[in-house]
This record gives sequence, structure tokens and C-alpha cells, in this order.
Amino acid sequence: MEKGWVVAVIAAAAALLMLGGVEARRGHDDVKVVHYDGKVLCQDCSKGWNEWTKGKPVKGAKVAVTCLDSRRRAVCHTSDTTDDKGEFDLVVSKFVYGKAVRPEDCTVRLVSSPDPTCNVMTDFGGGKCGVRPHHPSVVHRGMLKYTVGPFYFTSPSCDEPETSPHEDDDD
Repeated sequence: MEKGWVVAVIAAAAALLMLGGVEARRGHDDVKVVHYDGKVLCQDCSKGWNEWTKGKPVKGAKVAVTCLDSRRRAVCHTSDTTDDKGEFDLVVSKFVYGKAVRPEDCTVRLVSSPDPTCNVMTDFGGGKCGVRPHHPSVVHRGMLKYTVGPFYFTSPSCDEPETSPHEDDDD
């Protein structure tokens, strides 16, 4: 009897998940724009771990999204600057030149920081190399949103220089 109950609960949960998946796919059909949002923070390496990981918002940081077509050519590029809270919201049209832009083919990355004390891009959160979102954070009645980051800048004093072996070692 207990096994029957467990099987019934699992079957009901699977049915609900499948119905939710159908609803989510339907939500993509009427979407005209896709939102990519997130936050940009400044990490201060001179602080302790708790302060370092939290960071402070960077106002006016530039973040960009670039979307590619099926041939890997850029079909859309747009940028936004962060507000007082370090938040951004990039809006991309779902159709460019009559063709659908797949949200998964877009990359969101850091571009620049106006703060001279915190203007070195880091890959903590993927901001330097860019992030390709995979799962929407919101799918609801024509709204499709992907949340990325947070992305981080750090101060020039925290930047680690790239070290590579010298090719011309004459010693």
C-alpha cells in the first residue's frame, strides 16, 4: 500500500512538472522582447571575506549583450548602464530582421566602470568573459527574463598581473 501511495505522488508531481513546462513554452510564443538583468558590484580585496564577497554597487557601469544567429554572426548588440543600486536591465527584441533570436545564443558581459578606484573587470560571476544564460528566471504572460551575475569589478591594486614564461630568455 505504501509503494502505491509513493508511486501516485511521484506520478502527480511529474504531471505537474510537465504541465508547467508546457506553460513555460507557451510563454515564449507571445514574447516580443527578452530581458537580461543583474547587478554589478565592486570587490575590495583589502577587506575581509564577508565584505569582499558582498561588494558595493557600481553606479554607471556599462554592461552589454550580444546575440548571434545560427551561423554565429552577431545580429544584435545593446548595452545599459547600472543605476544607483548597481542594477541593469538589458532589453533585446526577440526578432531581428524577421528572424527569431534565441535567448540562449546571447552573451552578457561587463564593458566598463566609471569608478577609477574600481575599474578592473573580474570573472567572478562571469562578467569578464561573458555569460550565456540557460534558464529563464521569469516566464509569465509575455515576460521572459534571464538573471545573470552578479558581475564584479575590483580595484587596480587588487588586480593580479598575468604571468607567463618569457620566450626570449637569453640567460
